Amino acid sequence: MISQFFVLSQRGDNIVFRDYRGDVQKGSAEIFFRKVKFWKDDGEEEAPPVFNVDGVNYFHVKVVGLLFVATTRVNMSPSLVLELLQRIARVIKDYLGILNEDSIRKNFVLVYELLDEVIDFGYVQTTSTEVLKSYVFNEPIVIDAARLQPLNPASMFMQGTKRMPGTAVTKSVVANDPGGRKREEIFVDIIEKISVTFSSSGYILTSEIDGTIQMKSYLSGNPEIRLALNEDLAIGTSDYRSSSGSGSVILDDCNFHESVRLDSFDIDRTLSLVPPDGEFPVMNYRMTQEFKPPFRINTLIEEAGSLRAEVILKISAEFPSNITANTIIVQMPLPKYTARATFELEAGAVGQTTDFKESTKRLEWGLKKASFLRYILFSFIALHKLTKTKGLSICNFTTDLWWI
Repeated sequence: MISQFFVLSQRGDNIVFRDYRGDVQKGSAEIFFRKVKFWKDDGEEEAPPVFNVDGVNYFHVKVVGLLFVATTRVNMSPSLVLELLQRIARVIKDYLGILNEDSIRKNFVLVYELLDEVIDFGYVQTTSTEVLKSYVFNEPIVIDAARLQPLNPASMFMQGTKRMPGTAVTKSVVANDPGGRKREEIFVDIIEKISVTFSSSGYILTSEIDGTIQMKSYLSGNPEIRLALNEDLAIGTSDYRSSSGSGSVILDDCNFHESVRLDSFDIDRTLSLVPPDGEFPVMNYRMTQEFKPPFRINTLIEEAGSLRAEVILKISAEFPSNITANTIIVQMPLPKYTARATFELEAGAVGQTTDFKESTKRLEWGLKKASFLRYILFSFIALHKLTKTKGLSICNFTTDLWWI
């Protein structure tokens, strides 16, 4: 039972606000933003997705820089509310084509109509774009996507000179092309999050891939789609024992969208589905099979006195030179007693940034692009004698088409 739903910008501006039950104070959006912006509990830098203030439960997710928030006074499942917020964002994106502050403000009548159909008096009715088309009649005001910077990781996939047009998947699923023509297109993306832990000498300790097959359909007439996966795909330990060959792909577990039929999946690894309108995940999967990571990170630490240490941090690309990784951010925690840090980049370094976050004692090293070895030398000065501490360096990046 949702009491309120609202969308805030990065500045805290209230873009959308809908009060369903009237049992939470009107200033909840301001209370929420102030709490999130100045969150300092338990030494955490960012507020958790769920927290309670004065008897009100706040749930929030961040989507393309916007905060989607729900409030309630009752005890609800956090997973349910967070999934609802993600689905509301997806429905709005399906209708508007582009999800940002400008598109929501220009289509606020349509957005409020969607919210009234998705939630009624705090109770969820439906989050299906296809079902909502029967109840929502306002037409979206189309925003020109050509001048927008892509925010979706999938929109950055490219190889050589071949790349998907930036406006290919940023149009509304309910709006026709000029002249009244219906778009007969479907887009499929594979988006993966890779988690790898290296030892200090560069060896892999743990590795994991969380992936999703994302589909966006503009097809009319509800045709049946067949999606073929690797024939040597194995799922779980039982399939792992029966699989053979070095090229087999082994998934630990997976789940499918409700529209997917698995009649022939066990036979030839083929998925059959009638795709609903809009964007949806066909399949989510997790894999811990050994694979070659796209990057390797090495660190070398030397003491330069009782209060000073020098660190060389190296990042090397493991993929071919014709593929480029973009928007790389390497984070390295420093001891809590660090007073200050200085940096020295490699000679001729271009498009790199460095920063020392004094509040969290964390080094941030940013690279716009990387396709080969890069390194940084920095030193830090401590308030008292150095002692051994443990911490993990984190690397976030977006890369081109890359096969593990």
